[in-house]
Amino acid sequence: MRQVKAGNVKFGAGLVLIAGPCVIESESSCFEAAGRIKEIASSFKIPFIFKSSFDKANRMSGDSYRGPGLKKGLAILKKVKEKFKLSVLSDVHCSRDMEDAAKVLDIIQIPAFLCRQTDIVLAAARTGKVVNIKKGQFLAPWDIAPIIKKIESAGNRNILITERGVSFGYNNLVTDYRSLAIMRRLGYPVIYDATHSVQLPGGRGTCSGGQKEFVAGLSRAAVAFGCEGLFLEVHKDPENALCDGANMINFKELESLLRQVKKIEKAL
Repeated sequence: MRQVKAGNVKFGAGLVLIAGPCVIESESSCFEAAGRIKEIASSFKIPFIFKSSFDKANRMSGDSYRGPGLKKGLAILKKVKEKFKLSVLSDVHCSRDMEDAAKVLDIIQIPAFLCRQTDIVLAAARTGKVVNIKKGQFLAPWDIAPIIKKIESAGNRNILITERGVSFGYNNLVTDYRSLAIMRRLGYPVIYDATHSVQLPGGRGTCSGGQKEFVAGLSRAAVAFGCEGLFLEVHKDPENALCDGANMINFKELESLLRQVKKIEKAL
């Protein structure tokens, strides 16, 4: 498997954590989350990449909070990067934003709903940055292969693949752990997104619900089955988060989870 480096973090050389709040709510909340998660991850010697979205353009309702936007959001992520000496990731929903995003982000994430959109995939690839493909919940694991070829066609082999569950009827997702093994055979590191895998899309009518009580168990299983990293949305107070609160975990739950998966990794 090819190792992929993002800043000072290497994927494919041990478990990596990608974590942070779903969306940027404020500069101070990002600083608090980045500092606390870094402290927790460091205590278990797990490399950490901070994630948060500057613009969640895929909200179900037009009234849902999307974030501070491109300019302000990237400015906050840049401050997080410099203050805490962290690599940063965010999702980019529009090709025209790629150039500005690449000036700050170490990893450009292709949102699950856009993973087959050729223009946005190629725009991300041409930045030369690490590209994280979120596997759409409507795709089979082998459907990622042609998306990888698109990125490689632009001369970029800095690729990550993220499993985030697959649609299982209406308003429900399920994890098929076979996909981790199938996608690893494509030659790139595979990340497991436990918090989006417990999402209930549209489960609350105008927004998604979630079953965060299953995050820890699914994460343990993913690490035992084999993955190069965990993607977790983490918030100080998920119940009052402006986005995805139903499937996010808090700092205390993160600490407990990392203690468990570190033991599993060591046992393996």
